[in-house]
Amino acid sequence: MARRKRTDAEPPIFDAELADMPADLRWCEWMNRIEAVLFAAPKPVDREALVRVVGRDASIDLLIDDIREALRGKPYDVVSIAGGWAFRTRTAYADAIATSAAVPDRAVDLTQNEAMVLVSIAYHQPVTRAGVSEILGREVSRDVIGALRDKNMITAGPRSPTAGAPFTYVTTKGFLEHFGLDTLRELPGLNELEDSGLIGSAGVSREYMSAALRAADDAASDGR
Repeated sequence: MARRKRTDAEPPIFDAELADMPADLRWCEWMNRIEAVLFAAPKPVDREALVRVVGRDASIDLLIDDIREALRGKPYDVVSIAGGWAFRTRTAYADAIATSAAVPDRAVDLTQNEAMVLVSIAYHQPVTRAGVSEILGREVSRDVIGALRDKNMITAGPRSPTAGAPFTYVTTKGFLEHFGLDTLRELPGLNELEDSGLIGSAGVSREYMSAALRAADDAASDGR
């Protein structure tokens, strides 16, 4: 059966595989495409989205590795966040970025109480409101839970098998994205958070918590 010819009114078919291109040039073009997508995307980009621009035969992981190698020495990097990838500036340049005042402040508007509840949920999820109250040794109000849900930090989890089957709460993908985590396994220990000054602070900025998490993660990596 003959292939139907594309009419002038139809958009050109996107060539993801680039089979007619020499292998070295094809690889460079794939790297450029991934960089372009990551640069333009407002959120971390998942694997399936990248497959659409390089084809299923290309290794996304190897392409990301080569992009990261090419960025060595630059003030930004490609990092794994919430199951995808995104550009992030290196923590060494956080003070320069803050001093420039060129980047809007993206502080996480959390009270000390909300921060403590969020940390408790992050480390004990899925957990009920009563469970969080027991962890903290004081009553946690529905208003605090509602505020954290409104800020896309937590969401309802499975029903608890306890009497009355109350809802449990878990952190969201937005939590991972906001604090620069790929998975919850990257959460540092509570002692590291206390040492970083996160727990007990009156307010928590995205940059501050990200720096604390990455510092603790780097320390854990050095120990491996």
